[in-house]
Amino acid sequence: MGKKKNNMANRGVASALATANLPLINLTNLTKHTEPAATPVARSDSEGKSSSGSLKRPGPHDADDDDGWQTIERGRPVKKHKKIPTPNSARYPALHFSEKSRLQSKVNLSAFRDLILYLFADGPAPQWISVSQRPEFRKVVAIMVPGLEEAMFEPGVDYSKYETPTLDQAIKQIGDGSSPDHYYPRPLSKEALPTSLQPFADMFPHLWPVKAPGDDKYGRLHSPLTTMLTAPLNKNKDKSKDKAGPDSHRDIRTRITEFLATPEELVDNGFPVHPALLPEGERRDSFKNPEGWAHTRVSKLEDGDVPESEIQQGSITAGREVLAIDCEMCLTGPGELALTRVSLVSWDGETVLDELVKPEKPITDYVTQYSGITKEMLDPVTTTLSDIQAKLLDLLHPRTILLGHSLDSDLKALQLAHPFIVDTSMLFPHARGPPLKNSLKYLAQRHLSREVQKGGGTINGHDSVEDAKTCLDLVKKKCEKGKAWATGDSQGENLFRRLARSGTAYRATAGPEATGGLPVGKTSAAVEWGDVSRSACNAATVAISCKTDAEVEAGVIRAVKGDPDGLEVPGGGVDFVWARLRELEFVQGWANRHKPNTNTPPVATVAEETPEVQDVNGDAEKEAVSPLEECLSTLAQRLQRIHAALPPCTLLMVLSGTGDPREMSRLQAMHSQFKKEYNTPGTKWDQLSVKWTTDEEDALRKAVKVARAGVGFLSVK
Repeated sequence: MGKKKNNMANRGVASALATANLPLINLTNLTKHTEPAATPVARSDSEGKSSSGSLKRPGPHDADDDDGWQTIERGRPVKKHKKIPTPNSARYPALHFSEKSRLQSKVNLSAFRDLILYLFADGPAPQWISVSQRPEFRKVVAIMVPGLEEAMFEPGVDYSKYETPTLDQAIKQIGDGSSPDHYYPRPLSKEALPTSLQPFADMFPHLWPVKAPGDDKYGRLHSPLTTMLTAPLNKNKDKSKDKAGPDSHRDIRTRITEFLATPEELVDNGFPVHPALLPEGERRDSFKNPEGWAHTRVSKLEDGDVPESEIQQGSITAGREVLAIDCEMCLTGPGELALTRVSLVSWDGETVLDELVKPEKPITDYVTQYSGITKEMLDPVTTTLSDIQAKLLDLLHPRTILLGHSLDSDLKALQLAHPFIVDTSMLFPHARGPPLKNSLKYLAQRHLSREVQKGGGTINGHDSVEDAKTCLDLVKKKCEKGKAWATGDSQGENLFRRLARSGTAYRATAGPEATGGLPVGKTSAAVEWGDVSRSACNAATVAISCKTDAEVEAGVIRAVKGDPDGLEVPGGGVDFVWARLRELEFVQGWANRHKPNTNTPPVATVAEETPEVQDVNGDAEKEAVSPLEECLSTLAQRLQRIHAALPPCTLLMVLSGTGDPREMSRLQAMHSQFKKEYNTPGTKWDQLSVKWTTDEEDALRKAVKVARAGVGFLSVK
């Protein structure tokens, strides 16, 4: 009888569990574990939870210890989320370098990108460094700092006298790569480092010589930014199942105003300066056009804004008038281009203006094979450049957007400035990054499946109306599909998309549901200068645009920690953070923006961020330091604060991207000028302003080798 009652009681407990939708467990064990203690004491803590001596056991999902209830799924207990290992734990992740590693040359910049893919996605294991406890890595933070050089870390370096070494000196420092001394990582010793860079030794064990992407044979340096943010396509997987192609994304209808070039982009790409782009004040008020030039009647950028009440719902033109323009030019002298035809097409594809123009100077070469212009076409023409300028000034008003391909060349030929520009050469960046640009012919083939510039409308040349309509159709398609469409993935897959698509979570980091490394998306953040949405960074989960390195620092820390409400940056932060600090690049003069009258961004110095030191007489005294030393000290402090904010088990990666590119850029510009003059019909060899011989060719190869010599740092917090 007693046994029967006991069975009935057990069935009652089972029934109660089933009613509560809880999984069943062995009732015999349940009865055994729920027996009260010999001398129970009922007591509750301040939060109302039963203490360990209570007769009432906490609910199954309230238990924090292993002696509580267990939830059963598919017939087996579900293991708990593992805790973050302590630094002294055998489970703590680490990176190890050994002389036995398969390292026979400098580590390529792409190897650092592949390390990220190995830790967080489906990348292959690195051969140049050993990774232990890979599943325990919680986050990866990669920061690019252009301007860092290995010579800055030499003992006793004097930054007040720091000068760029000559080409031969730089080549000697780099070495020929035949000895491990040239490509093995250098240990960082705090005592041997200059004072401003000593914090690096507290964060990183080694300085790694890194080889930037490029081509020594042809004297080219490829974009380090593109290399880091473009993951190679995985050839071992069925692409049809994993992704629909390099341009696979969700269409998001976007207004054309989102693609307007910023004032900084217009300056960087050589567009004529319009007074509306200048800051208010004396510089704008005293602006004068160069002789023969004109600018559209726009007094300030706000004149182009259209109130939302006037914009038709769903309109991608946002109430603006959009005109596509293209010009044809001929030569009036060595390297002198003159306007011969201008075509203007409206948003609906109608030709608004299409006129031939007769240059003031005699034409030396009609360049018919490119322009489609012949002598017979221009002989009866009387329209001049000033006539065309007058017509365009009447057509272009403050709400007009001009679009075209490499539009800076067209506006220079027109000798006209306009502040509202959409340029397809900027909207569809080259896979290897600036200064390379995709041709309009290539863009039409790839994105419109259209063959253009075949001479269909003119004699063996381009048709400016056809080119203008092609630009128009490219922009229309971009507006329909959104910013993420066709952002330069032709050579691979966007790194942020790869992490979101094939990022892997392990049991230790993502809980029991990730048994065996269940593929899940990895969240990411891009913290960059300028408009992040206009670059490959727009594919990141979170995009943070910045104007100073201080904003970048704050953005990185925010991305790592997350927002309290989790509305923009997920609570707990993202898995991968990409950022770029640029103030050292400006101080070094490596950036295109570091030129006279181009509004170089302000560089915060240590003196601005730390209190002044009082001398014995009580007067404020500042130690005289060079701008470079100030910038390096500020940089080291920024990285130190970022390092301190990182959670445990985080990989911090700092990369220069390239070496010094200035001499390479000078020689490349010289070579470009030489080719331009040499290919100009009628130019004689002794009349060239630039000479290009085997000596200059050898110098360019050396300069590229120097530009490809970068540095990198790795550490696990």
